[in-house]
Amino acid sequence: MQRPVRWGILGAAKFARQYMAPAIHAAEGAQLVALATSSPEKAEPFQAFCPDLNVYDDYDALLADPRIDAVYVPLPNHLHVEWSLKAMAAGKHLLCEKPMTMRAAEFDQLIAKRDETGVLAAEAYMIVHHPQWQMVRRLIDEGAIGKLAHVSGKFSYDNRTDMGNIRNKAETGGGGLRDIGVYVFGGARYATGQEPDEISARIRWENGVDTLTEVQAQFPGFSYSAYVSIRMHPYQEMVFHGETGVIRLTAPFNARVFGEARVELHRAGLEVQVTRFPGDDHYKLQVEAFGRSVRDGVDYPCPLEFSRGTQVMIDRVLEVATPL
Repeated sequence: MQRPVRWGILGAAKFARQYMAPAIHAAEGAQLVALATSSPEKAEPFQAFCPDLNVYDDYDALLADPRIDAVYVPLPNHLHVEWSLKAMAAGKHLLCEKPMTMRAAEFDQLIAKRDETGVLAAEAYMIVHHPQWQMVRRLIDEGAIGKLAHVSGKFSYDNRTDMGNIRNKAETGGGGLRDIGVYVFGGARYATGQEPDEISARIRWENGVDTLTEVQAQFPGFSYSAYVSIRMHPYQEMVFHGETGVIRLTAPFNARVFGEARVELHRAGLEVQVTRFPGDDHYKLQVEAFGRSVRDGVDYPCPLEFSRGTQVMIDRVLEVATPL
């Protein structure tokens, strides 16, 4: 039996505590061994389910630990590039929260460092590991809905009562586009394998942070529309509309949290075929896929080049957007 990939986490972020640390702990072929945080009390919830966790008060000390094979980085957005580069320079495989960079050009130095060090480095874009998205990609490729005509994406939540949140601060890379735009953009790109030719957008700004963004785009084979907001009632949906059918995802981005993941296949005669995914944990599946790539050299489903393409789309939206 192969030795598990031993993980360390840089920072005791709420998201790491609630989702990724438990996923690493539960994943087959993975072992959570270390956490770095400047606040010892923040380590206690992690130690509650992982009692043998080594806790460091310094990020560099964790990176220097030879026992650690891979590092997960859930730090605020503006720190991602700095600590991703440091982790790779330390010889650690790297999984960094999205958005991995603030601009697409910053991916170039990450890709160069990955190639120089030979480690596996990836953005934590978990949805591509969920079987619902793999099913959608297959259905489109097989022509289950005929020629694809239009794709639409919607993702919103409301955090106006938490103005201290990093997502509400421009200086920490906040805003809806970087936080959740990656999903409506990357989901369309992943499922179709296409990149947008033309983009137009409108953005509502609040204290330097985008709180509502509406996007229209033209891909080579279909039109596209989407919105993301951090000031609207929670909602999410992706729809792929073809000439002979429709694919709809009811919980495309926060499966099990927003609701049960379902793929609806609408066909002629108002026939609807529903496939449910009640128990799949895309965070755990992400860790296991990462481990297979580290141990066995299996191609990783979401390389840095794919994540760079999503950031290119975000950059273009920011460049062309008019005020809303």
